[in-house]
Amino acid sequence: MAHVMIAGATGYLGRYLVKAFLARGYHVSALVRPASKADFPDGVRVIYGEATKPETLYGVFDGVELVVSSLGLTRQTDKLSYDDVDYQANLNLLRAAEVANVQKFAYVHVLTRTDARSELVQAKSRFVTALQASSIASLVVRPGGYFVDIAEVFNMARSGRVWMVGDGALKINPIHGADLAKAIADAVEAGEVDIEVGGPEILSMDDVAKLAFATLRTTPKITYIPAWILRVVLRVVKPFAPRHIWGPFELFLAAASSDMVAPPHGQRRLADFFAELAAQPSA
Repeated sequence: MAHVMIAGATGYLGRYLVKAFLARGYHVSALVRPASKADFPDGVRVIYGEATKPETLYGVFDGVELVVSSLGLTRQTDKLSYDDVDYQANLNLLRAAEVANVQKFAYVHVLTRTDARSELVQAKSRFVTALQASSIASLVVRPGGYFVDIAEVFNMARSGRVWMVGDGALKINPIHGADLAKAIADAVEAGEVDIEVGGPEILSMDDVAKLAFATLRTTPKITYIPAWILRVVLRVVKPFAPRHIWGPFELFLAAASSDMVAPPHGQRRLADFFAELAAQPSA
């Protein structure tokens, strides 16, 4: 079976990717930073390298047929820009893969529906352009959002009130990490080159908030905030706040301008995910 290298293997999706390819009999290597605490299933080879430092990637991809990268700055707090990681670090991986004659490079992008752009989306899109121009066969995966991101709505409900951008009518179909990892593995094996991936059910943001309150068995309390107000706040805050604060906020505002629905995949439903969160102690 082919040898796959997972970049971003310690992240939310990366861990599911490791398990998905391992279950299919692939030889799996996980590329992690030297300072990371790597804990993977038996049979996974851990390779240490710093994607932002191309000199540490020499020889890393020797013998690898497939690279799958979910590497990105979305949840990190490093003093790095989106350009440093979502674009340049992935480009460093691609160039090293080209030298090693890797056969295919799969990259996890984001779903976009309008011209509204965030710095994160711009950096990711720049890498996609470089990837699709490469001599390596490519797969671009565009998920509509993860359950783990929607957990923020649940956490607000647990605190007593959900603050909603807009009127709550925006429709989404986020996907569980395990279902997305399976969809990516399926797409690799089917020879796909560019896919959009969503979860099995389409919900409005109002539906999501009310589901969170129903799971907690509490009375829904939802406050709706016009998006234009938050855009003004973002313009004021962005020059002074840390990137890990305004970056996801900027991405969310860009996504909130239109429905974010992708073709359905998987079986896991948000109600079950919320039930799991409800069973855990509050943070």
